[in-house]
Amino acid sequence: MEKYEQEHLELVRGSAAECTLFLQKDDKFPLEAPCKIAAFGNGVRHTIKGGTGSGEVNSRFSVNVEQGLKDAGFEITSKNWLDGYDDILSENHKTFVKKIKDEAKALGVNAMMYSMGKIEPEPEHELSLNAEDDVAIYVLSRNSGEGADRKVEKGDVFLTDSEVRDILLLNEKFEKFMLVLNVGGPVDLSPVLEVKNIFLLSQLGVVTGTVLADILLGKMNPSGKLATTWTKWEDYSTVGDFGGHDDVNYKEGIYVGYRYFDSVGVKPLFPFGFGFSYTEFAIEPVAVSDDKDEITVEAKITNVGNMAGKEVLQVYVSCPDGKLDKPSKDLVAYVKSSELAPGQSEVVKASFKLSDIVSYDEETASYILDEGDYLVCAGNSSSQVLLYAIVTLSETVTTIKTRNCLGTPGFEDFVPEEKTVEINAACDNIPCITLSAADFETVTVEHDVEYPVDDVIAGLTDEELAFMNIGAFNPEATGFSIIGNAAFAVAGAAGETTTRYKDKGIKSMVMADGPAGLRLSPEYFEDENGVHGMGLTVGSWVDFMEDEMLAAIEEAKKTMGPKEGTVVKDQYATAIPIGTAIAQTFNYELALAYGDMVGKEMERFGVQLWLAPALNIHRSILCGRNFEYYSEDPLVSGLCAAAITQGVQKHKGCGTTIKHYAANNAETNRYNSNSHVSERAMREIYLRGFGICVRKSQPAAVMTSYNLLNGQHTSEHRGLIEDILRCEYGFEGIVMTDWVVDALSSSPENKYRGALAPEVIKAGGDLFMPGCKNDYDRVIAALADGSIDRHQIQQNVTRVYRMAEKMN
Repeated sequence: MEKYEQEHLELVRGSAAECTLFLQKDDKFPLEAPCKIAAFGNGVRHTIKGGTGSGEVNSRFSVNVEQGLKDAGFEITSKNWLDGYDDILSENHKTFVKKIKDEAKALGVNAMMYSMGKIEPEPEHELSLNAEDDVAIYVLSRNSGEGADRKVEKGDVFLTDSEVRDILLLNEKFEKFMLVLNVGGPVDLSPVLEVKNIFLLSQLGVVTGTVLADILLGKMNPSGKLATTWTKWEDYSTVGDFGGHDDVNYKEGIYVGYRYFDSVGVKPLFPFGFGFSYTEFAIEPVAVSDDKDEITVEAKITNVGNMAGKEVLQVYVSCPDGKLDKPSKDLVAYVKSSELAPGQSEVVKASFKLSDIVSYDEETASYILDEGDYLVCAGNSSSQVLLYAIVTLSETVTTIKTRNCLGTPGFEDFVPEEKTVEINAACDNIPCITLSAADFETVTVEHDVEYPVDDVIAGLTDEELAFMNIGAFNPEATGFSIIGNAAFAVAGAAGETTTRYKDKGIKSMVMADGPAGLRLSPEYFEDENGVHGMGLTVGSWVDFMEDEMLAAIEEAKKTMGPKEGTVVKDQYATAIPIGTAIAQTFNYELALAYGDMVGKEMERFGVQLWLAPALNIHRSILCGRNFEYYSEDPLVSGLCAAAITQGVQKHKGCGTTIKHYAANNAETNRYNSNSHVSERAMREIYLRGFGICVRKSQPAAVMTSYNLLNGQHTSEHRGLIEDILRCEYGFEGIVMTDWVVDALSSSPENKYRGALAPEVIKAGGDLFMPGCKNDYDRVIAALADGSIDRHQIQQNVTRVYRMAEKMN
């Protein structure tokens, strides 16, 4: 390994315990020393470091649980079980591949593309649990990825019969037993709740197995908190629907995640913000103060356990119902303590503005705070809070005046019949604060703002403008790109802007996928035609290729591979913890450090734009890409994205691309699915995290999503791009599409068409990615017939030009 790899691995290993947490625990762990251990479960050898698709990272290696335990000095006594399970998996995989190929053939589609996001089901088995040691673990893994959603079936959301049987037998047989969850999202644990130690390891990148060994031995203390509610499948909301091929109805409105559970009085198994460590903490109120509408909560955190650790203070507000209904409570701030030794205390502060938790009133097209009492409460999870203060607003206040622009969903949002609010006082004398309209500022959003056009862009021809408004492409190329290998300057990068006009002083930008690190070809070579990645970067997709395609690839290698004597170079990137795991740290500075690490690798490999972070809301636990996303809460999502962005953009010439903007909360028919969402739910839940990130960190770029919003593609939605993102949030960067490909979005089975480059340009979209000859031809035709305003495309291209100047 090179020095940068070693340094980055040390950072992840030393911090990843903050991503993890116990759902249940007793006093049997940590272990005093390495020992004989019986390790069972699909995740021991087949540990998932992160999900599939654009979130994959080509690291030099990754440490599975088996290797991590061995490296730490453990002796694994369950080798016969692990070998037997591998044999079962091998046969299961053959059956799975055949099934996918047969289905693809019956549908008349490419098997490799059809396989995208499909997850192999866990097999049932009758293997004997024949180890006799004092300590055992069962590592339960679940994978998911881009292109398909999770399923409500055994082996995915539910445990298989074999898993339930083995977990319960091990729990009964071993005095020291731990169920380890190597998963990217919730599973229904209701059949195994008698297990005393349930540990959420998550998916931590290259050192997942090493981190587990460190935690088992007490070298690291978990300090994470759930960023999404875990409970029985039947507890989750069924108000809205999910996974429809053409239309998805977000009828639940603002009642997403804990906002739903708390408001309707459903007590989940493991609530939002919950998590145990090896030690215990006490939280006591110190003071609550105000500076106009900014409220600061101070609390003393004391380690009352026997091991050094960290705790998170979470601050929530229960808003009064008035003109608009409100959830039982909203997270408004959080702060993580420093590491506290047993008996040590620390006073922490968490601040928020009341104007940050406004509600959107569609009738007046404004953000408002209803008059009444705002209950400020704090604790260490959404279900464990006490009342710290009452803020009374003497009159209804309008903070932002804007205009409605997102269309109508065709239904009225859900409102609970009776809201549940149960909050006990933290002390006898609760502070009371009174605010009036004079304590707030009212802003009127200025819309329809003209963007300047630089002289160099004003002088470009229609052809030159068209090439600059779409991604770089080879006019002679056949096929298409979805992820990886659509760039020319960096092997395996996802794409780049045009390089045609270097003689005019117009620079280009290289983009690499994410969000768990840079996705690049691990090896490459250079010749007179540029850089060339070595091998395939599509992972297990090769299994689904037809023999003819494999033969063609092998033949191409003979002519396209490196000539004799050519130096083959490597560019291994570091896989960091998945987005959900980073959110579980509730640690802004740690997320920033991970961003800083990615920024260093961007500098090293010549990448200007990282296509990350992704911050879509965990609307349903079934979304196949939830592992990439942070949370069911927009504040956590926005702050995580802002921290990552600040870390990356510390490095000159490096920028993030926050995505997928917006209402992209499922993978089913993602190119053509229409999300029906109310304007209020969009602004308070699904857009709020983007607004937080933009205002706090000003990312270089925003990527729109594939889906439609209330009948209009988000990439073609001027209200989303201009009215809200640029005018309301103050975004200064470029807006690009996701990788829109005709062949994947033009099925006659779809109710809605795919996105089109001319329509994206009209909406203020600056880059249509990844770009192809058809996209170029459409833009030229639209310029010729006048359907694209030339001044509009000049504004778009000016933004691209300026960003490329800044990045280079």
